[in-house]
Amino acid sequence: MRLLVVEDEEDLVDALRVGLVRAGYAVDVAYDVADAEEKLHVNEYDLVLLDLNLPSGDGFELCRAVRQGGGGQSTRIIMVTARDRLEDRVRGLDEGADDYLVKPFAFPELLARVRALLRRDAAGGTAVLEVGELRLDTARVEAFRSGHQLSLTPKEFGVLHYLMTRPGHVVSSEELLEHVWDEHTDPFTNTVRVTVGNLRRKLGTEGMIETVISRGYRLKERV
Repeated sequence: MRLLVVEDEEDLVDALRVGLVRAGYAVDVAYDVADAEEKLHVNEYDLVLLDLNLPSGDGFELCRAVRQGGGGQSTRIIMVTARDRLEDRVRGLDEGADDYLVKPFAFPELLARVRALLRRDAAGGTAVLEVGELRLDTARVEAFRSGHQLSLTPKEFGVLHYLMTRPGHVVSSEELLEHVWDEHTDPFTNTVRVTVGNLRRKLGTEGMIETVISRGYRLKERV
């Protein structure tokens, strides 16, 4: 899943990026409103971590713009801010935020909130996804097939996670690139094809991830 961190405190940005990448997420960063608006216009994010006190603008206004823009309706937004007044919490949620977290916060709590929001549209309501023989624990970043743990790279885990939230549906290479890789990835490389190929080998089951010619990939619910 691909996240955008909108925050101007560089030390906090660095810490968030390291922790979120270790948890298996692709992470882009915007340090001000203008940069955030540009990236939100170009990319499709699964979730935005949004500070309120930003250079060149206000987090409330950015949140409202994302919701009114139409394309951002499915993007989850967590406001992460030092503003702890009740009025700010209420306004943040009314402007379209899905959650509101006050600084300072414990990183495990932030991760739990991220996982909770990202699984709203997924099958099931827990941190564990199950499709056929596959079991994915997003909290522990662990994957299993028939009870045997799989040794996956972060990108292999990310691809499997994305496919498991859409079992039986065709997912294009472009969609995987958009949601599993960050902005520094060359869109003209064959990185998606190579990662899917490596993931197939590690799953060890022929045909579990099906190639649909000219369209993309589909995770079969049963093989």
